[in-house]
Amino acid sequence: MSAQATFDERHAERGSTFFANMLASGPAPLVLVACGGLSVGFFLWYWVVSHGAGTALSSETVLVTGLVAGVAGTFASWYAYSRYFARRAGIPIVAALRWDAISWAMLSVYLVSTVLPIAFGSPTRIAFIAFSLWALVKVLVAARFVHTVRDVLTTYVVTRISIIVIAELASVTIGQRPGQHFAASQNPLLAVWGRWDAVHYLDIARRGYYGTDMAFFPLYPLLTRIAGGAIGNYLVGGLLISNVALFFGLLFFYKLVEHQFNRAIAHRAIFYISIFPTAIFFSAVYTEALFFALTVASFYYIREHKWIAAGLLGALAALTRVEGILLAVPFAIEAVAPNGFANWRMPSFTLERIVRILIGIALFPAGLVAYMTVLWVLRGDPLYFSHVQIHWNRHLAPPWVSVWHSVHLMFVTHTPLTVSGQLIELAFTALMIATLVAGFSRLRPSFAAYMLLSILVPMCTSSLMSMPRFALVLFPMFVLFAIWGNRAWINNAIVAFSLPLLGLFTVLFADWYWVA
Repeated sequence: MSAQATFDERHAERGSTFFANMLASGPAPLVLVACGGLSVGFFLWYWVVSHGAGTALSSETVLVTGLVAGVAGTFASWYAYSRYFARRAGIPIVAALRWDAISWAMLSVYLVSTVLPIAFGSPTRIAFIAFSLWALVKVLVAARFVHTVRDVLTTYVVTRISIIVIAELASVTIGQRPGQHFAASQNPLLAVWGRWDAVHYLDIARRGYYGTDMAFFPLYPLLTRIAGGAIGNYLVGGLLISNVALFFGLLFFYKLVEHQFNRAIAHRAIFYISIFPTAIFFSAVYTEALFFALTVASFYYIREHKWIAAGLLGALAALTRVEGILLAVPFAIEAVAPNGFANWRMPSFTLERIVRILIGIALFPAGLVAYMTVLWVLRGDPLYFSHVQIHWNRHLAPPWVSVWHSVHLMFVTHTPLTVSGQLIELAFTALMIATLVAGFSRLRPSFAAYMLLSILVPMCTSSLMSMPRFALVLFPMFVLFAIWGNRAWINNAIVAFSLPLLGLFTVLFADWYWVA
């Protein structure tokens, strides 16, 4: 039998399996997915016509082409995702097709909204709502069958709802800090999430870089601009980016810890980081959630030895915050010493492995270099993001200078706000250092190196300002907490200290008091 004949037979067999599984799922899923496909096709037609594309063709021709393409693409995507989900969830593909059809039916919201007499906003906003419902149903279905998604979703929902309730109540029942404050929105329920640094990210999303805004890296405001432009509100767009990124960050963090330890430790790790005193920043218009998601995802692929994926995510992390470049160090450690340094032996390197490692390590500085290039063009100074930090009294200095600076402020300035603020910054810095010292031997060398560098870098800016917020994304610290939390008294101590401080910091943030 010829190779071509064998290929044709396999192709025909796959095609027959495709249609057989589709038909076996039943008429209801087929109808639901078809309706979703028609909605996709209708949106394609609207987009082409509204943007003046395809003028050589009649509107009717574009509509028919869009509908056909939408239905075909939706059915193909439905089947491809269902195959993947069936494999990950351990269920038959027919069952996966039936459950997943519900998510594709959510896309019909776009088509239905066009015939209702009630206006729901621009077509782009309606499409965004339909897509959000599609994604939400997929997560709920995944939680139904996959324990990892279920654990993460439960922790995420419980902790986020409590933080949101506290922040909203604080903003409307407690007086704000005296003085003039920027209002991120006319709606006070939304404005509470646009405090302090959020103003800079929203300004960048609205009008681009200007002045001291160049201290803030571009990926987060860029995503905020894209999401906010589709919704019609940049503040909501930023909130969406932060909270979606947090969910996926917790998901990757869970898998990262579970692969190295077990499910119980993984569950404690995501819970502890979700109730950390500064976890309010995960849900605000700040980079913390996005940076956390990108760093733990990069670490996950480093541990899986998927070098190029790890490098790409590391490049995005470096485009979010300068500390993302630090991921190159654990990458190099895992590449040359995957089993640690205690009994180190040179790992076997094939040509393919060497090429993938070199590509991966080269990707890490790509995000930082890209932003430096932009600054070189705009300001003639590729390190302007660092030099502009002088506006916040930051400059390069040995780590002990920042500690002395905080201690000095406490004794020179006797105002209660200053003293309490410096005490908080010193306490969180001490917590990070003490945790690293106490748990150094329990961490993999890559984790320990990353934690050490992530503490040293902000300490070398002559100020401990924002250290409680920097501690939030220091995920190796929460791995150690989760290991130690196996003892009941340590678990109780972590929860007893974290929850009250989280409530306090949430109230302070909501009422324009500086937290981190």
